[in-house]
Amino acid sequence: MSTSKILKSATRKRQERILIVITLLSLASLAKFGFASNTHLKTTFGFVLGREWVWVHEWSVTSAHGSFIFSILALLGCGLGYWMLRSGKKLGLSSALVSFGLLMSFVCWAAADKFIPFTGLLQGALLLAIPLIFGSMSGLLCERSGVINIAIEGQLLAGAFVSGVVASLTHQAGLGLLVAPLAGALISLLLAIFAIKFSVDQVILGFVLNVFVIGLTDFLYKKLLIPYQATWNTGPTFSNIQIPILGKLPIIGPVLFDQTIIVYLMYAFVAIITFALFKTKWGLRTRAVGEHPTAADSVGIDVNKLRFRNVLLAGVVAGVGGAYFTVGSVGSFGKEMTAGAGFIALAALIFGKWSPMGALAAALLFGFADKLQQTLSIIGVAIPSEFMLMVPYIATIIAVSGLVGRVRAPAADGVAYSRGGSH
Repeated sequence: MSTSKILKSATRKRQERILIVITLLSLASLAKFGFASNTHLKTTFGFVLGREWVWVHEWSVTSAHGSFIFSILALLGCGLGYWMLRSGKKLGLSSALVSFGLLMSFVCWAAADKFIPFTGLLQGALLLAIPLIFGSMSGLLCERSGVINIAIEGQLLAGAFVSGVVASLTHQAGLGLLVAPLAGALISLLLAIFAIKFSVDQVILGFVLNVFVIGLTDFLYKKLLIPYQATWNTGPTFSNIQIPILGKLPIIGPVLFDQTIIVYLMYAFVAIITFALFKTKWGLRTRAVGEHPTAADSVGIDVNKLRFRNVLLAGVVAGVGGAYFTVGSVGSFGKEMTAGAGFIALAALIFGKWSPMGALAAALLFGFADKLQQTLSIIGVAIPSEFMLMVPYIATIIAVSGLVGRVRAPAADGVAYSRGGSH
């Protein structure tokens, strides 16, 4: 590499670091000066749901003092981010501190003279994030392999429909969960055939598959599920399973360890995918075909065969996530009940920079924002809920614009491959 290119690269990295620090400092300053100047009305946080050991029932703090405390946390996160950038380390912890401080400072400001069930808020945030996490893991498996997966929405919806119908007909939630991955894999099979075998434009193909699943499920919903609801659309749901001791821990117990089997499967899927992607031969090959398929082919890796398998595996993961909407939640299937979760999952994948833990953190952030707007609406805060619903999309715009560091998809993402060369 020439000296001029090295200097340009160093200058660009320095500019990116400065921009990141300015962004973090701006967010922390918003918490400090935007929210920490409210009235002296008290905001009360509740920490007990009923089945866990009691550490503290409630914490009451004046709105101004609470916002100030959390704004200081955001500023500390900003300082940590500056140090991490200087040390060449990733910004995960500092970004989390700034985000948490900003959100909690906002909560103290917005919920002045209100009661916030904090443990319930965290529990609800996790539950809302479950399909987003499954969807983002599905997208991760595809895109790390070099296949764009816009069809996450269709995979989730297919899983929700099939699991709800099977559970209703058999009166067994377990059977509904077992068939849901097959439904997701079937949509992935169509994606793999047309994207990998016939080199169809993957973005257009994904939207077509989404429209196909939405239309098919809407048709069957009207023809079968509404007229014969008692038989076809009244399924059982999973009960919570409390893990001994862990489920009794204050705050985190009911949030993490008193959940349904689908939530525990989510933990397992994230852990397995993270380990397999970075610690196994399969993971190395997957990342290779996503970054440089020609080089992977030159060492004997069957690029399209591996991509095909990974796309099918991604459908299995998304199908399980779709089952959460029915057997993991309400039991019955509703028209277009995924409500754009697949696209938000894709946003979480981008915001998380195509890494399992990053996508997990982004999905949890989006779930928290969604649950927060619901909670603020219920307690009567005079802030339009639409503003909170904008958070996931604003966060994604911030991410892809480079304000939190360079966001780069796998180099061969969306590029069809043949032995004669990519095209």
